[in-house]
Formats: sequence, structure tokens, C-alpha cells
Amino acid sequence: MAAGKGFTMNTWQPATQDKPKATALYQRLSWDDELAGDSNSIQNQTSILLDYAAKNGFANIVHFKDDGVSGTRFDCSDFVRRMDEVEDGNIGVIICKDLSRFGRDHLRVGLYMERLRELGVRFIALQDNVD
Repeated sequence: MAAGKGFTMNTWQPATQDKPKATALYQRLSWDDELAGDSNSIQNQTSILLDYAAKNGFANIVHFKDDGVSGTRFDCSDFVRRMDEVEDGNIGVIICKDLSRFGRDHLRVGLYMERLRELGVRFIALQDNVD
């Protein structure tokens, strides 16, 4: 892991030959989303993602959460940290509830999806049937 980068989870370790790459569960909630009710809440997203990961055999789970951040921003702390870990080769899969949780700028989301594909990182947006 590059200097200055870190995680809030004490159990996470960079990928090695003996340890598989992490599965990143990404949750984001903007203030506007909160007005729409609990369906997009961080807790609800976390529950959905953990359930999916468990049912589908994903391991080495790491959570990335940006709470109260607009989906039009791609400079929020856990989004940036997650992408740094992707570039460092430590993330093998990213799972989010839907594409709008990843970001609301469709062109930029497409560019990120292309970069993930180039790096061999699987991207799953559950409610949009993206895999």
C-alpha cells in the first residue's frame, strides 16, 4: 500500500500471494438521498451488499462509505481511497447497490468502469444488473 493511504478497518491487509484481493463494498449517500427515505440509507446499502457478498461467496470484505456526499463528486475520501487501492492492485471486485451510488455523472462513471475493466477489477451494481 502506498504511503499516506489507509483504511479505517483494522483487519484489512494489502493483497499478497497468500492473501486474495479484497472485495470492496461501496456505500454512498448524499443529503438529497436522505430526503427520499431509508431505501438508500448507508445501513440499508450495507445490509444489501453484505447479504449479496455472503450469498455469492465474496470474501476479504472491505467497506468504503461516503456519507453526505453528492454523487456528482468523485473526490470524496473513500471513493479516492478505494480507487487508490484498485490502482495498487489490492481490490479485485467492487460491489455497490446501483450505479448512482458509484456516481451520478454517467460519462465519468463510464470512464471509471473502463479503467476497472483495464485493471481486471470486476464491478457489480446490483439493482442495475451490471456485472
